[in-house]
Amino acid sequence: MITVYHYMLLSAILFSIGTFGVLTRKNAIVIFMCIELMLNSVNLTFIALSRHLQNMDGQIFVFFVMTVAAAEAAVGLALMIAFYRNRESIDTDDFNLLKW
Repeated sequence: MITVYHYMLLSAILFSIGTFGVLTRKNAIVIFMCIELMLNSVNLTFIALSRHLQNMDGQIFVFFVMTVAAAEAAVGLALMIAFYRNRESIDTDDFNLLKW
């Protein structure tokens, strides 16, 4: 039988993988994918605890998190496309060239 603890463990593993990816990768697209993985692991935690506590607040909050994640992805990808057109690279080491 799968309990809430299994979901929490899975969420912690996914969040750890996302954190590791953000801290070790240099490609901006991979970093954004890892951030999305972290947001989805938090969503899994909200859903699991909401189901366990039989309360809809966590599930409603997930919709707001998904909305923010979609906006973050749209703005982030637009910035990366603009940066790639100027520098022909999306390596995070080149982002310091955006400073004045």
